[in-house]
Amino acid sequence: MKIYMSADIEGITGVTHWDETELSKAESVVPREQMTAEVVAACEGAIQAGATEIWLQDAHGTGRNIIAARLPQEVRLIRGWSGHPFEMLQELDDTFQGVILIGYHSRAGADTNPLAHTMNTSIVHITINDRCASEFLIHAYVAAYLKVPVLFVSGDQGLCDEVAQLNPHIGTVAVKRGIGEATVNLHPALAVARIREGVAQAMAGDLAQCQVPLPARFSMDIRYRNHIKAYIHSFFPGARQKDPHTVQFDNESYYEVMRFLLFAPS
Repeated sequence: MKIYMSADIEGITGVTHWDETELSKAESVVPREQMTAEVVAACEGAIQAGATEIWLQDAHGTGRNIIAARLPQEVRLIRGWSGHPFEMLQELDDTFQGVILIGYHSRAGADTNPLAHTMNTSIVHITINDRCASEFLIHAYVAAYLKVPVLFVSGDQGLCDEVAQLNPHIGTVAVKRGIGEATVNLHPALAVARIREGVAQAMAGDLAQCQVPLPARFSMDIRYRNHIKAYIHSFFPGARQKDPHTVQFDNESYYEVMRFLLFAPS
């Protein structure tokens, strides 16, 4: 069984401040250790459930956070960014049997993680068909576009609640919850154990039930903090400036939506 895994850091247990997420900051050392441990646990759970090949995208910041030497040998690690429109799921295709997301976080505008954002902090929020979009939703639709089910997600409680609303068959483990600028976290070892067990359980079920429904048409709105960005990105082919801070892009193809999103956050 071939599994695709993508890992972020703002949904890792203990991670609370932006300094803990930046590779250049000394405070990022412990979060990177825990990110690696949670990813390793997910890989072990997947292998236990029958995965023979795992492709892992280091999908935070520089894409150079995970400690490669600690990964199981069945894993191919994708470091850095190719520039492909699938973003945090680059290299995903229809040869994979499932997607697993580790360390994902609440959407921009949510109050369930002090580090809540969508794609980057210059964006106030993104909506897809009038639904506020997290990085989970954006990339779950990528998987759906390729007809690959999302099997399991770990991160903060707010994100896990969103996952359950979209498809209750997707396995989740909440490793923390946000309160204002604070987080309440599971012990790192307990988070690792629950993720390992949760992935194994998710893969033992009916994978087809984890398929995310893909809308027939898409309308994406991106609202920027800086009105200048809205003006600039309104010149992308097919986009229009909806108001001084918002750009809208409509298309029937989700690939085209992701191609717009590749350029729009910059």
